[in-house]
Amino acid sequence: MSLNSFFHIRERNSTVPREIIAGMVTFASMVYILAVQPEIMKAAKMDPGAVFTATALSAGIATLFMAFLARIPIAQASGLGINAFIAFSVCGQMGFSWQTGIAAVFVEGLIFIVLSLCGLREKIVSAIPDQVKKAVVLGIGLFIAIIGLSNAGILKSGGATPLAMNSITHGAPLLTIIGLVILIFLYTLKVPGSILIAIIVTSIIGIPAGITTVPPDFRFVQIPPAPYLPHDIIAGLNRVQPIDFVVVLFSLIFIDLFDTVSTLAGVAIQGNLLDKDGNIINCRMALLSDALATTVGACFGATTVTSYIESSTGVAVGGRTGLTSLVTGTLFLMALFLSPCFLLIPAAATAPALIFVGFMMLGAITGLELRKIEVGLPVFITMLVVPASYSIAQGLAWGFITYTLVKSVQRRFSDITPATWVLTAVFLVKQLL
Repeated sequence: MSLNSFFHIRERNSTVPREIIAGMVTFASMVYILAVQPEIMKAAKMDPGAVFTATALSAGIATLFMAFLARIPIAQASGLGINAFIAFSVCGQMGFSWQTGIAAVFVEGLIFIVLSLCGLREKIVSAIPDQVKKAVVLGIGLFIAIIGLSNAGILKSGGATPLAMNSITHGAPLLTIIGLVILIFLYTLKVPGSILIAIIVTSIIGIPAGITTVPPDFRFVQIPPAPYLPHDIIAGLNRVQPIDFVVVLFSLIFIDLFDTVSTLAGVAIQGNLLDKDGNIINCRMALLSDALATTVGACFGATTVTSYIESSTGVAVGGRTGLTSLVTGTLFLMALFLSPCFLLIPAAATAPALIFVGFMMLGAITGLELRKIEVGLPVFITMLVVPASYSIAQGLAWGFITYTLVKSVQRRFSDITPATWVLTAVFLVKQLL
């Protein structure tokens, strides 16, 4: 069977060269996660080398799943925001080991496989209030931006105020500001792979400043570090506190539920990847690819794998089929052998990416009638609580509780779905315990 017939390239008005270029553009747009993920997961006491390998491996496998099962130009990798939730909330505030956090990801993947095969994921998403879904995205945006500022040393705590800014005239804070300026310049000019380019340039600038440390035996290419193994993750299920584990699990499920669906919808509309009824082509197989990738990735120590909105960059240059994903996934697997380059990158160079991606998440605010209290208040509370508590789960809890409270006071009980009632009750009990 030829590439054309398997991927329906001509049928979708594309060509093989165009698909290959699109796959390369998508890879360049999202490969920054290979530098950012190890830096974030350090907070969970995970080995950066093992995390790098798990991230590249899971991204490659996940995107190949998308290529061969769904045959659409969507790339996948460990999601920003979910990784920070595991590192700072689950393993930080809640005191779980990283093994338990990744075990929750594994269980989430298994649940999603069942939901995807049954076609229930889209139905569950539609039952959740739109303002709560979007507010979580906004809260995550602020959350990862604050993490970026903290990692760079720009934000500090413990002074006269809960948070304060350090001097940005020298050291890592200055390097981060320089990197942010470079990123804004490149992104404004619509340079493909602007986030990755900014990270690389900032890291190079950091060498003479002594912030980027190049070891004497540095090599560009080497055998990738060993990832974690399934038995490491299984150990995380020992001595689990059931209620806390369920809250963590629900938070992961909730975020990935609408994150993947919304990304698929956005990219599908942009690339006209819709059937005659207006539904996403091979949507069920795309969601199954996401679930399989999360489960497989967790076995090696990767956090939740999700579809990346950066896939739209490949679609923008003509990607229309799974061949685009095949190219992107292959490049991620090839990147496994470039671990020295990615692990060389300092926090000051990845911080601009976190700050800028946080800004990009503000797009979720469109379409919300914030002047209505039943919309604006849950959004505000959720946005406030996520970064303030360093916990997406807390933001979700207060978002649901606020939404249900306002709707109840307004006596608009018909607007509250059974799923929302149940989740509000669960969250309220958790807050009172």
